[in-house]
This record gives sequence, C-alpha cells and structure tokens, in this order.
Amino acid sequence: MKEMSDGHKSSSLKKWGPLASVLGLGCLVVALLISQGDLPQTDPSAAAATTVTAVPGRTGVLSYSDAKKNGSADKVNWGERCDSATGVLKLPVSPAPGCFAPFSGDNGGPATAGVTPTSIKVVVWTAQENDPILSFVYRQIGNNDSGDDDFATYKSFARLFETYYETYGRRVELIRYTATGPINDPVTATTDAETIARDIKPFAVIGGPSFSDAFADTIAKKKILCINCGATQSNEWFKERGPYLFDIMKNLSQNTAQTIEYLGKRVVNRPAVHAGKGLSGKTRRLGLIYAGGALGNADLAEQFSSALKKGYSSEIVASASYDNPVSLAGQAREILARFKANGITTVLFAGDPLAPQTLTTTAQEQGYEPEWVITGSSLVDTTIFGRTYQQDQWKRAFGPSNLFARVSPTVAGAQYLHQWFYGRPPASTTNTPLILPGLQLLYGAIQGMGPRVTHSDFRDVVFSNPVIASTPISPQISWGDRGFWPDTDYSGLDDQTEVWWDPAAVGPDESGTVARGMWSYVSGGKRYLPGEWPNSAPQVFKKSGAVTLYRKLPPGVSLPRYQPLPPSN
Repeated sequence: MKEMSDGHKSSSLKKWGPLASVLGLGCLVVALLISQGDLPQTDPSAAAATTVTAVPGRTGVLSYSDAKKNGSADKVNWGERCDSATGVLKLPVSPAPGCFAPFSGDNGGPATAGVTPTSIKVVVWTAQENDPILSFVYRQIGNNDSGDDDFATYKSFARLFETYYETYGRRVELIRYTATGPINDPVTATTDAETIARDIKPFAVIGGPSFSDAFADTIAKKKILCINCGATQSNEWFKERGPYLFDIMKNLSQNTAQTIEYLGKRVVNRPAVHAGKGLSGKTRRLGLIYAGGALGNADLAEQFSSALKKGYSSEIVASASYDNPVSLAGQAREILARFKANGITTVLFAGDPLAPQTLTTTAQEQGYEPEWVITGSSLVDTTIFGRTYQQDQWKRAFGPSNLFARVSPTVAGAQYLHQWFYGRPPASTTNTPLILPGLQLLYGAIQGMGPRVTHSDFRDVVFSNPVIASTPISPQISWGDRGFWPDTDYSGLDDQTEVWWDPAAVGPDESGTVARGMWSYVSGGKRYLPGEWPNSAPQVFKKSGAVTLYRKLPPGVSLPRYQPLPPSN
C-alpha cells in the first residue's frame, strides 16, 4: 500500500468528519467483526438474515415451520440441504436458517427492475483502488485486502448461499462497481449512483461510500434497494427513504439514545473512581470531545447535555469538536488543557478510531489523567485500534459498545463458515466478516419473498422476520415496528454491552495478531436493550466474570455440525 506524505494526508482528510456520527467507519474496516446470533462470532446481519421466514400467504413459498403447523412437513421432499429432523438448513451457524420447500414451475418472470425469470441483478460497490482515506485507515491496522479480494469473497459466499437457500429458479448475479472517487466525495458518490441506476439497473446494491450520504440518497431516489449503503444517518432519514435503505448496525438516533441512557444510569452523579491523580473520587464532571465536520453531528454536545439535564439532572460541563484526526493534532493541547483546568474528571469520546491516539498521547504529556468513556463510536471499541492508544491513559477507558464478545475464528464465524464449505480461507483475510452480513440478509429475504420479488416485498419479509434474541456473543437483531425503538426501524442491531480496556490482557486482535492489551466484556458479554441499563455503578475493571475472547462457544450457544454439500454450479 502506497505511503502518503503528511501534506497528502492532510489534504486528503480535510473533509473527513462523519466518524463521530457513530458508525461512519463501520462498513470500512475489518476490525469491526460485527457478530451475530446467526454466526456465533461477528457479523450482524447474519442472524437476522438467515432466519427470515415467509410472510403468510405468499404463493409458492412454504417454510418448514409453516408446513409443520399445517401438518404437511412429512409430505415434502426438503432435499439434501435440509435437516428434516429439525427443519433447518445444514449450515454450521446458530441459530440455523429454516428450510424452505424446493420450488418448481413458473416463477412469474420479472417483478421489478433488475429481476428476470432466471436472475436477480445485485451490484457490489467497492472503493476505488488506493482511496486516500481508506489507505490511511487501513495502514493503521495492516489491512491489505484489495477490491479484487473483496469481490472474490462476495462471489464465493454467494455460491455457498445458492447451494443452500431457495431462490425460486433465479440466481443472484453479482456485478462489481468500483467507485470513481474517494469515499468522502459527494459529487462522485452521486455520479456513481446515477451511473449504476442508468447503466446497470439492478434490483439491489450492497455497500457504498461510508463518508457520504449522497450515494444512498441517490440510490433511494432511483428506487433501488441498498444494504449498508453509506454514512449512518438518523432514524427519520431512513424512514423517509423507505423501503429502499436497510442497515445492519444501529442508526445515529438509536445509538445516541442508548448511550445517553448508559451515561445517565451508570456514569453521571457518581464519583470518578477510575480517574487518576488529582481527580479520583471527585464527583464526575463530564467533558465531550466529538467529531464535527461535513457529516459529523454538530449538535451532539447540545443533544447530550439537554438529555442528561432533563432525564438525569446532569450536564456536559465542557465540549470540543474537531473536523478530522489530522486537524485534531493541532487542537488537542488546547482542548485537554482547558478540560484539565475545568476539572473535567471524565472525557466522553464520540469520534473516529484514530483520534484517541492523539488525545491520549497529549493527555499523558500534560499529566492529565481523566476517565475515558466511549460512546458507541465505531471501531474505537476494537482491540486492533485500542492497542494504538497511549496505554497508561487508555487503561481508564470503559463504556457501552455495540460490538459483542469475541469468539476465536477457529470456532465459528464468517471465516470459519468459508473454510468449512470450501476447505480454504476466503480471498479477503480481514474484510470477510464485513462482507457476509449484507449478503446473508439479501439471501434470507429472497428465500422469504418467494417468486415475487419487489422492494416492498423485501421490506415486508424483513419486517416480519422473528426477533433474533441476543447471546453473549451476538446481538439482538430486528427491523420494523417491534417496540424497542419509538419509530419504524430500518436498522438491525438493538442492544449494547459494557466493556473496559485491560492493558495487561494478552491475546489476538481482530486480525489475529497476538499482543498485549484487549477489550474486556463485563459479565461475559451480557447485553442490554433500550431501557435495560442497570441504574448502578459500572461493573468495569473487575476480572471476575469478564471475558476478552471466547476460545470455545459459551454456555447456551451451540453450533450444528454438518458435512458441506458440493457447491452449486
């Protein structure tokens, strides 16, 4: 990967600002390893997607569960892909996707653009080669996966799903589209979306430029489905663009609400027992550092402060925003000196995974030892990035995480699934856990939709999908109106867990590198839905009950064992 000069880095990252909005990097970097109930490792759409069931009354669609209810299960030849004793597909995932009866006959032909009697056209968006922002970020974690590697991995997983999922006489035709500009450029993002709509005319797109909402906005206007399409936005933003945009992780509104709940119940109006010299034991005074910039949340400080004041009789005492991690280098000394002079005991961080490198180093130079509370910002809660921060500072880091207790990839997960089916690892060695979820959501919905394939049918099936309950190593997943959020939900993940940084723990990071320093998950990764955070002090920095990595599946989580079928032609 080509090195950039400091000047190039500064100009390339000038407009890099969406990171604070919670999940801006969530679709970019491998380290995320989004785990799911479906794959007891890390990949969010997996659980929800693979357990999608049919909406009752769909012509030509028969799930095993429906057949069991109407007494016809024993009369159906479910085929080799189905474990007819349990009604699930013979895949080593948990919970396993349900079986659907093999389809024969006329599927009715095209139902919408991008659909023919034999295919469903799906574009896979990949970043331009040597994207300056991605190159800068990937260099921090040693990610060398190329666009070719990623697309090859998409195709290999698609072949796996074609072998097991019922697709009603159609195959998913994956078409790669490489971005013509960097991931933060709204002009090229808009042009790319218009080109895809005009020249390719797909049913769906997977992926998009994570630092711009222009791509997703344009795709939705062109009435094309998109999964994990770009920068995370508010719940209202998704609703206005329904039924075309679906995300795997929380949206901005959801993450902000649940993080405020955590702060109100677990942090404010309590002594700063985890702070260092001069601050330990004092009643907490909160300071917020957050990313602003083009796609950042300019009102985040006001949102946090007003919500904490209204609901918990507390407030943000001081705040500071930054445009990007490069510009922060010139701001950090002033920000932290001001926080120190203001008696800020507890620094809330809502930004990108590179900024804490500068902040923690600067705090150490100033002899400033506050608590560091993370707020659900993407990738800050990964071990691969946590090791890049100043460890004498980061040893006081804790907070809510949208990620999940990690499991060894030799036990379960995206890489495990690929190795099981093909007998070899995927072409992408680090991006694989980010590739699987979107595809699995797509195939699960296709299986539930049946012969008729439209965007509203996709929405109806996903919204009817059973809620996937959490485990210590997987989140709760749901879409639609389920009562967990006040509005119709187009984002999958519902809950959070509590973590703290253990600088002494030794083990592999998300890329497999064994070293010192890991995130530790309280109570083995216990998860909390909105409204469920306990109103008590955080149970952090305690070894008892905490886990950094499951080397075998935790109690209550099982993984079925099957021999793989020959790949479909």
